[in-house]
Amino acid sequence: MGRFSTEGPGGARLGRMVLGKWRLDEVLGVGGMAVVYAATHQNGRRVAIKILHNVLSRNAAVRARFLREGYVTNSVDHPGAVAILDQDVDVDGSAFLVMELLSGETLHQRWTRSPGAKLAVPDVLAIVDQVLDVLAAAHDRGIVHRDLKPENLFLTDDGRLKLLDFGIARLHEGVGRTEITQTGLWMGTPAFMPPEQVKSEWREVDARSDLWAVGALMFTMLSGRFVHENDVPANLMLAAATQPAPTLASVAPEVRPEVAAIVDRALAFHRDARWQDARSMQSAVRLALRGPAEAVPDAIDRLAYATTDDDSQYDARAARAVTAPRPAFSATPPLPPIGSMKLGIAGAMAALALSMKIALACVLVARVCTICPEQAAAAVRVDAGRVLATR
Repeated sequence: MGRFSTEGPGGARLGRMVLGKWRLDEVLGVGGMAVVYAATHQNGRRVAIKILHNVLSRNAAVRARFLREGYVTNSVDHPGAVAILDQDVDVDGSAFLVMELLSGETLHQRWTRSPGAKLAVPDVLAIVDQVLDVLAAAHDRGIVHRDLKPENLFLTDDGRLKLLDFGIARLHEGVGRTEITQTGLWMGTPAFMPPEQVKSEWREVDARSDLWAVGALMFTMLSGRFVHENDVPANLMLAAATQPAPTLASVAPEVRPEVAAIVDRALAFHRDARWQDARSMQSAVRLALRGPAEAVPDAIDRLAYATTDDDSQYDARAARAVTAPRPAFSATPPLPPIGSMKLGIAGAMAALALSMKIALACVLVARVCTICPEQAAAAVRVDAGRVLATR
């Protein structure tokens, strides 16, 4: 992590004390919503402090969602979720979180410096195994992360993975919680968002939506490209909302079939065709980690349909799946009967594309601006095919 100068983003705060307890020593990262600092407590303890931008701290809804991140993160109760040690509001009104200070790099940093922007299959599987372990714990507690991306996965120097930023996570504990989601209606990173989330169909966003994002992470790390690619944000959103993901084999044919099967299942357009829970997908990942085997692809494919209420039997399910009957499956959303089409296919698709582009672009601008008009420009930025909203 590089050191920022006092003239850089967030640098004006360096050296000052937060609530008279923490001295801000170094800028670790700057985002559309917050700045993360390395800091030292007056008792000598080193921590990381995430400070919400002043103008956003003045927005009660944004501030509430930000401070809620500490509660949600600690509710996961898993060593793979970054620990939140404290939360408060500074004397200048800026909300902040105090977190454990990590040493290492994000998955995004490791990926971008790797040859060909690709990671080795064993490395990806080992990372995803840890991600799924954290997600299984979160999902068991009704928490859906909703913003899984390489920047939010931290790889420590001793080989552990830490899942960061539960700031837009959904916690299922009553209707009162839905108001926080409605405030910033469009949230997430389209390159790693499933169709239902891109369309802001929040009632449809569940644990399987996180698993789609895990599939997108694997797809990107193994192929060196995003699931849907387009330099125009509205076109990217349109593709994510309406088009099934390409198969991994179509863009990275060198990846072993059993690994491609895991990714393709996770990226199914319809939720019911995806992995149904994190532990099922994790079992398949662990099978693939054992190396190529003749029966492994079928076992992985059938794991998606095996069910049990006993979490301790997932490995047994994997073994039984080898001999289980294989159900029919299609990851592609069905098309209406040709005879029912009143318009020519080309004309209908052109009309649909145009209307979707306009609608999605308008929704993006309107929804970001409802969060905080003064920060609309800072809260949305386009970078290498990603639209980072409210982050």
